[in-house]
Amino acid sequence: MNDRRVVITGVGTISPLGNDLNSTWDGLKNGRSGISNLTKMDTEGYSVKIGGEVKGYDPKPYFNDPKDARRADEYTLLAYGASKMAIEDSGLDPEAVDKNRIGVMVGSGIGGLGTLEREHAKLIARGPGKVSPFVIPMMISNIASGMISMEYGFGGPNMVIVTACATANHNIGEAWRMIKFGDADAFIAGGAESTILPMGLAGFSNMRALSTRNDDPERASRPFDKDRDGFVMGEGAGVVVIEELEHAKARGATIYGELTGYGVSSDAYHMTSPHPEGEGASRCIDMALKHAKLNPEDVDYVNAHGTSTPMGDVCETKAIKKSFGAHAKDGLIVSSTKSMTGHLLGAAGGVELAACLMAMKDGVIPPTINIENQDPECDLDYCANEAREVEVNAALSNSFGFGGHNASLLVQKFKK
Repeated sequence: MNDRRVVITGVGTISPLGNDLNSTWDGLKNGRSGISNLTKMDTEGYSVKIGGEVKGYDPKPYFNDPKDARRADEYTLLAYGASKMAIEDSGLDPEAVDKNRIGVMVGSGIGGLGTLEREHAKLIARGPGKVSPFVIPMMISNIASGMISMEYGFGGPNMVIVTACATANHNIGEAWRMIKFGDADAFIAGGAESTILPMGLAGFSNMRALSTRNDDPERASRPFDKDRDGFVMGEGAGVVVIEELEHAKARGATIYGELTGYGVSSDAYHMTSPHPEGEGASRCIDMALKHAKLNPEDVDYVNAHGTSTPMGDVCETKAIKKSFGAHAKDGLIVSSTKSMTGHLLGAAGGVELAACLMAMKDGVIPPTINIENQDPECDLDYCANEAREVEVNAALSNSFGFGGHNASLLVQKFKK
């Protein structure tokens, strides 16, 4: 079964740069920041007052039944929109395929935090009888995936993997594995997150993970820059339709690229800090290269995890150098699109895989903006500040999550 090839036929994104793929990609390739002062919550008393908010998103058109939208947490609303966009983009007609061979894996690193906050406030203020009967299904991280399958009647494998900031990559990667194993013909896979909320902001702020560059939001996310001071929290969703090649060809699908490699590993080191030498991340990259049967020099572009944390960016740089050897400094281009979107947590990998696919399609590598004083310990080519026209035949996307969870996806231009 492992000779089954898997291609990407549809992409849907919602991000701080725009509520569809085209607007998100336009922002990325033009180096536009989606970071601003927060408007969705009162930041009085918070040390952090900035983030990457989704702006002007209306979820209602993506739901057949308006009641479903009212009974969904914000992360599910985002997941629905990105999933529907990906399905429409793919041209997949649910009525023209075997629905029991279509799976869904759209996860969330944190889940329905907004629902939990609101319903807990009701419990404290007004007692248990006022808590919504929908609080549990709205809150859990697997409900978006379940609801998407119900919307279309997709009866294939349906689950989610929750691995913090590596969630989307793990869901896409494990869906890839199931298609290769023969358990499904296609998957809707990716991640969604909506945690710019009092508890989310307080939690990340108090662990000193976030940038406090409140006076200059657009320049706050600065991966690989010496003056970086933490990541900027964002929200959004990134979903792809991945499909067995012959299934895609039989219906005349347009192919963005082939998903050829998937790496997965653990740092087995610390709750929130990466391994100081990047060992787990390097093993993850190595596995993706091995699955893809590529040599390091075959990869043109790495979309880095690149969160803008002091330790994380250095550790990922070490991992890239360990895995790519001489090529890391001789031809490989790395960039962090989180410099523009902020860190979308469980949705990050989906949006960043989309960036890799568009880089291959358009021959444009998006920049890492805000590199004004590059950290000497981060000594690679990070495509600083300006996009670059380069032919991209193979691209790697890294996502690493709290708990030491690592996931890398490798995509290549489709060749018949």
